[in-house]
Amino acid sequence: TKSFTALAVMQLVEDGKVELDAPIQRYLPWFRVADPLASAQITVRHLLNQTSGLPQLSGLRPMTEFDDSSGATERQARALSTLVLARPVGSAWEYCNMNYNLLGLIIEAASGESYEVYVQKHIFTPLQMTHTYTAPAEAKQNGMAVGHRYWFATPFAVPKMPIPRGSLPGGELISSSEDIARYLIAHLNEGRYDDAQILSAEAIDELHRPAVEATMTGIPFGHYGMGWIIEQTGQTKIVWHSGTCPDFFAYMAILPVQKKGVVLLINANHLMMDKMIFTEVGAGVAKMLAGERPIPNRFGAVPWALRGLPLIPALQIVGVATKLRRLLRWHQDPNSHPSGASKWGRYILLPLIPDLLVSLPLVGLLWTSTLDVPLLGMMGSGFRDVMLLFMPDVSWIALVCGSFALAWMIVRTGLVLWTLRKPSLS
Repeated sequence: TKSFTALAVMQLVEDGKVELDAPIQRYLPWFRVADPLASAQITVRHLLNQTSGLPQLSGLRPMTEFDDSSGATERQARALSTLVLARPVGSAWEYCNMNYNLLGLIIEAASGESYEVYVQKHIFTPLQMTHTYTAPAEAKQNGMAVGHRYWFATPFAVPKMPIPRGSLPGGELISSSEDIARYLIAHLNEGRYDDAQILSAEAIDELHRPAVEATMTGIPFGHYGMGWIIEQTGQTKIVWHSGTCPDFFAYMAILPVQKKGVVLLINANHLMMDKMIFTEVGAGVAKMLAGERPIPNRFGAVPWALRGLPLIPALQIVGVATKLRRLLRWHQDPNSHPSGASKWGRYILLPLIPDLLVSLPLVGLLWTSTLDVPLLGMMGSGFRDVMLLFMPDVSWIALVCGSFALAWMIVRTGLVLWTLRKPSLS
């Protein structure tokens, strides 16, 4: 979706209605973040290149707000007025959906049309994308696949999963592989498909031009252009982007020199499967199109790790039963009491380690959700909701098993000390 939004902005640039280096307050006079100076410094180009300084978390929380009102995007953008930027404007890249949601509002302000109407009229229709939609209701009437969410690496259908309308310009368009193929052909053909010229060759090149280094957890993986990631693999330039929804995944890539492209659409998703499995599959196909051997998948154990998550509560139950039997034996036979170092080391301190490990994800979820840190800005308690939306199995295991581990850690320690309060008869 971001590449469609970027293309729409470039169309308006060519029409003289938008300037790339103009402050976004020219088009959205009400726009504010916590710092008034930073508010005035953010330009259209910063949003396109993901260098505005908006933190990634601020763009995730709106995806958990399934507000279907027509003003959802603007309402969420206005909520940024208290947000502290993650870094100075223009200083570095940070992926944030809110950048592109703001671009959607700029498209509306500059064109005088809603985002939905604009992309339909100026992109979908000229490219003959007859199975591409901005709303799920119409898409479902025309054969939209049912989305699935993974629970422990097993996909389960979610036919009534809502779409966060406020995040439409940043990631919620609906399409088919055939329609995306037409779209990719236009990108490979200097903005032309059949008789339709949707953008000049120069503007297409600008969309694909590496503008800033993109990193994940501090590791560079390519450069970001405008709604596209540009990666050099061997002698081949691959221009690609993926798309993440709780129940769908998308990947598309073009090889401008070879004039080849690929689109991968999957009606199921999970954040760990998305980043570690699906994106690797798409990247592997792109490398094959480039005539290179794909890198073997490095994360093949991820599905097995997810399948193994139910072992955690099972092991907890076994652990409780084992401990209660031992406590009963100690109670009935004081001579079996451990003493000294064994009492504190083996039966009190050592059992704390697995409980603490299991409870760490819970502490992370709750601590991040309640922490008042400027970097998190408006995210606040929404972090837990984001994790529950994109990784439901991992999140619920963390919440349930983590809570139980903390409670059992306290109860078990108390029971051990209480049972051993009576000295051994020996």
